[in-house]
Amino acid sequence: MKYITRTVWVLSVVSLLTDTASEMLYPIMPIYLKTIGFSIILIGVLEGVAEAVAGLSKGYFGKLSDVSGRRVPFVQIGYTLSMLSKPMMAIFTFPLWIFSARTIDRLGKGIRTGARDAIISDEATPETKGKVFGFHRSMDTFGAVLGPSLALIYLYCYPEDYKTLFFIAFIPGMFAVLASLYLKDKKTAENNRKEKVPFFSFLKYWNTSPTEYRKVVLGLLIFTLFNSSDVFLLLQAKQSGLDDTMVIGVYIFYNLIYALFAFPIGILADKIGLKTIFLIGLFIFAIVYLGMAINTTPHYFLGLFFLYGIYASSTEGVSKAWISNITNKKDTATAIGTFSGLQSICAMLASSLTGLIWFKFGSTIAFLTTTIATLSVIIYFLTISKYPANEEV
Repeated sequence: MKYITRTVWVLSVVSLLTDTASEMLYPIMPIYLKTIGFSIILIGVLEGVAEAVAGLSKGYFGKLSDVSGRRVPFVQIGYTLSMLSKPMMAIFTFPLWIFSARTIDRLGKGIRTGARDAIISDEATPETKGKVFGFHRSMDTFGAVLGPSLALIYLYCYPEDYKTLFFIAFIPGMFAVLASLYLKDKKTAENNRKEKVPFFSFLKYWNTSPTEYRKVVLGLLIFTLFNSSDVFLLLQAKQSGLDDTMVIGVYIFYNLIYALFAFPIGILADKIGLKTIFLIGLFIFAIVYLGMAINTTPHYFLGLFFLYGIYASSTEGVSKAWISNITNKKDTATAIGTFSGLQSICAMLASSLTGLIWFKFGSTIAFLTTTIATLSVIIYFLTISKYPANEEV
């Protein structure tokens, strides 16, 4: 694996450790917040504000990284903030403090995302980006397997001791930050540029970006508008008869499949085309949501979540590799940051839309709506984007 450089290895280990810490808390976060007095509405507001901060900051800090010519400081600061936020949520339980801690965590993600993905892109060639991004996604997602698994084991031994988990999650987060110290910026002529970057300046990139970028990102954002939170899939599994342990189990199983297949699918994407693999992933997604709409038998969910893991493996890293190939190298962090930021906002709207349809018409109509929308996006991509996704501009 000579195309997996030392830098990619370090970033992948950092992502694995950070995701282990974050995903350790993911299954118990709503439960913990309820135990300290948060209502369902307040939990929704908290997550909405946090994701909005993450979304908007991804574009800004991506642009700032490109303008400054620096990558590593953004990565290190971003992971440090996420590390510090974990114990903060357990030290005090005042609503304003919890809001601040959760916002700091998401701000950390916003600061690091564009710069980190730009580093990964720079470490690859147009012919190996599927492999390199796929490898990083595999390592990152193994954290989503380890984290919930460790949380389940701990809570089995110490039921309802949620607060201690926040302190335990600090440990892999700390090792992630220490590992990030092994990263070094490449010296370029851009490293010493001084330029004021207004917060929303990244939005101007949309007007100056390549036409192909706008076409591809538009399709991705339309899909995101109908791709709601995984919580709805887990809720459907719960309503179909799975108990709480089985619901968490299928979530871990999904992440395991995602982690195992992201790298080999990335290798395949470099051979047959990033766009081709991405569209196959969207088709599998449509099958999963159709299955969710018509299936009420518990044992079928294992197969559906297996396919859902294949979908994620075929789209997450592949989409970023695709975007990095159709934008100028000097704008990589801005391009990915802008996309990721707009994607976060669309994801919030998607969950609201799906929740509304579910409330008004039931889960079957909600899942069928997403299925039809996804098939429409596939048709859209088949009619545009003739630019070869494995060739860099």
